[in-house]
Amino acid sequence: MRGAKRESGARPPHQGRWVRLGTAIGDVIQRDILFAEKHTANPRFTFERNDRGEPMFEDFAKIGAIIEHRGKRFALYGTGDGIMRYVSEDGEVLRVGLEVKSKQTTSAMTSAYSTRNGPKEDHVKQCVCYSIMYNVDIYVILYVNGAKKSWNMTEDEFAKNPDIAAFGVYITDDMRQEVLDHFADIVTAAEAGTPPKLDIGKWLFNDFKRRIAATLTDDEIAEIERKVNAIQRSGLPDWKKHDAAGVLADILELRNGGAA
Repeated sequence: MRGAKRESGARPPHQGRWVRLGTAIGDVIQRDILFAEKHTANPRFTFERNDRGEPMFEDFAKIGAIIEHRGKRFALYGTGDGIMRYVSEDGEVLRVGLEVKSKQTTSAMTSAYSTRNGPKEDHVKQCVCYSIMYNVDIYVILYVNGAKKSWNMTEDEFAKNPDIAAFGVYITDDMRQEVLDHFADIVTAAEAGTPPKLDIGKWLFNDFKRRIAATLTDDEIAEIERKVNAIQRSGLPDWKKHDAAGVLADILELRNGGAA
């Protein structure tokens, strides 16, 4: 929100540990790839190197790309989990991006059933942004689960509850166009002072909750209430119904002067 400061609410200790564990999971995968580079005769995957000979991930690959699209100017900035080189069976070398996402709530999160719809849309769009920044068309999104069913599992149990799930994504010009159009629309809306409608699905990690709650109109609140009521009557999982109701309760509390 224009002129609004980010709200730095206190984070419970368990959330801080959760975030750090997620970062550590990505570090483990990166070390495994580096280890394979050093100790495997002909590794299929190796990390691309920058001008200093450092592997292209995290701060070694930090980049800011200035984009001009539909007459609007904005920046894409980030540090991906890796830019790799893959050697195919016929010797062709392909540049492949890597994005590691952690799952830590339950061992079922990387099961075939839980991942049947493929990678999350937001994760794909993140890779689309990186594809623009690093000029990479192919990405691997690797979900790594920190929760385990048990230490000793049979092959059948592990097949049903694997600790990883990998998805290959080929990023097309149409996908890049869609993301760039979205960012251009944001710039246009910001220039016109017309904020987009609130997406209650992205409320949890919103850093401007108090300001947004205070500026919502009565009509916007009524629309959110209708959405939440529709979710409660739908066939969505109970946790999604609970989260939606929690967002509405949070907004109403903030509007009444409650704590964030």
